[in-house]
Amino acid sequence: MDLRLLRYFVAVAEERHFGRAAVRLHMTQPPLSRAIKRLEVDLGAVLLHRSATGVTLTVAGTALYDEARTLLEQAEQARARVATAARGATMTVGTLADNAGHAGTRLAAAFRRRHPGVHVHIREADLTDPTTGLRAGLVDVALTRTPFDDTGISTYVLRSDPVGVVLSTDDPLARRNTLRLSDLADRRWFQLPEGTDPLWRAYWNGTTPTGELRDGPVVRTVHECLQGVLWNGTIGLTPLAHALPDGLTSIPLTDIPPSHVIVAWKNTNTDPLIRSFIHIAAAIYGRQSEGEEFTTM
Repeated sequence: MDLRLLRYFVAVAEERHFGRAAVRLHMTQPPLSRAIKRLEVDLGAVLLHRSATGVTLTVAGTALYDEARTLLEQAEQARARVATAARGATMTVGTLADNAGHAGTRLAAAFRRRHPGVHVHIREADLTDPTTGLRAGLVDVALTRTPFDDTGISTYVLRSDPVGVVLSTDDPLARRNTLRLSDLADRRWFQLPEGTDPLWRAYWNGTTPTGELRDGPVVRTVHECLQGVLWNGTIGLTPLAHALPDGLTSIPLTDIPPSHVIVAWKNTNTDPLIRSFIHIAAAIYGRQSEGEEFTTM
């Protein structure tokens, strides 16, 4: 059975719409429709009920969907094992300092169970490089945060974290339930160094309504940020999910979009071992099962 056709079928079955499935598969709708029709002819069964609003699975389609996901998962595992043997069983993962924690622990354990022979190098980047070395070719895959220039890079959102401002617990604004950027107009903010990705720098610097960077000291690490709040009253942004040391608190900002935790890889990277890492990360973070196909690779 053609695995490519099975991937197409799974995409249509999950999207319940040929158009959305075609976008997900990075192809146009007519060849996708022809491919599904060819699969139905090959199997001698109608797999989808088609209508103007979308598609639904027939009884035969439901049976195939379960089998197809199992077959695709087995194929991914086989490709990953071959890739592991061929490449000498090494992989480098880039992370930001703030991405450690329970999910990261579970991800490491799950990856070791799936690929016990792979030696994983971890490269922890500071706040000046949101790609954690991916763009420079220093890592194979990255666990990081948006926003940054993702030209040539594919990303998948694992989790979305609302953000807030870090304040000293004795700051008058720390008594508020929520804040807006305008409430912080007279405060000094942390800045990231010149040459840092502009999108990333503008987001974490809390740009003014006119798009200007706010004034403040230059920092490179989360630790420098937190110490600056404790010692000098400088402020900055943090994901609200992060634990803070004694003496600091975070207040939600209502006019800042959330920061997304993502897995990122080069568009040109088709290594099955990297693909397996992405599937496992998606499953661990609870956004998607491991059997789903990542068609951007």
